[in-house]
Amino acid sequence: MPGVDKATVIGVILGVFAVVGGMLAKGANIGVLLNPAAIIIIFVGTAAALLNSFPMHELKRLPVLFKLIFREQKLTEPRVIIEQMTEMAQQARREGLLSLEASIDKLDEPFLKNGLRLVVDGQGEDFVRELLEAEIAAMEDRHRMGAQIFLQAGAYAPTLGVLGAVVGLIGALGNLSDVNKLGTMIAAAFVATLFGIFSGYVLWVPFGTKLKRKSQEEIKLKLMMLEGILSIQVGSSPIQIREKMMIHLTRSERLKLEEELEKEGRR
Repeated sequence: MPGVDKATVIGVILGVFAVVGGMLAKGANIGVLLNPAAIIIIFVGTAAALLNSFPMHELKRLPVLFKLIFREQKLTEPRVIIEQMTEMAQQARREGLLSLEASIDKLDEPFLKNGLRLVVDGQGEDFVRELLEAEIAAMEDRHRMGAQIFLQAGAYAPTLGVLGAVVGLIGALGNLSDVNKLGTMIAAAFVATLFGIFSGYVLWVPFGTKLKRKSQEEIKLKLMMLEGILSIQVGSSPIQIREKMMIHLTRSERLKLEEELEKEGRR
């Protein structure tokens, strides 16, 4: 099971510390943060804006999206995928595609298993490519929509912070006769702005960005699998398959993998 995404947890803690620590360093009273009106305007207001922006079936995925944000992404190492594909390529060239059925059942990646089963079943190259590319595109669209929810929340929250400040100032200006309370009321009015900017730019926008990055990593891995599946189908050599799949790695990832293969005497 994936563990906790330490970067996200540390980022949230540092964000809270930056605000609270900064207020303490400036001699501000952190008690003003306990402002029910500001909390309602920002967080309930952001929820209302999201309900007005997205259909309910998409917003119901929020608990799952939060799990993705706070859980470490556990993807199969590219090195493992490349090794599996080159071994199956060797087997297919020796014994034929039908011999791969037993090896496919041992794979952990559903996308890879599905693609190789299509190849073993004798489906055409164009059909396999179109089907698997459509699966990747559908996954990318789902991930994009999940990230968009948080990015939109990040756009709404700071603006609602301005609204909260205006509401607070209206209340303060309506009590100008009580000079003793005026300073406290004005300070409280800007708490909504603080909550709006903090939640928007420290939580929601970064959460959306993290979802996009995790999606890109998964897409990159699936594109690598797709290249290997199609190469096995057309009978490419194991070396050709490995080189094609390594195209999807960054330069540093390729160098690291090549070093590991050289140590094992497989280059």
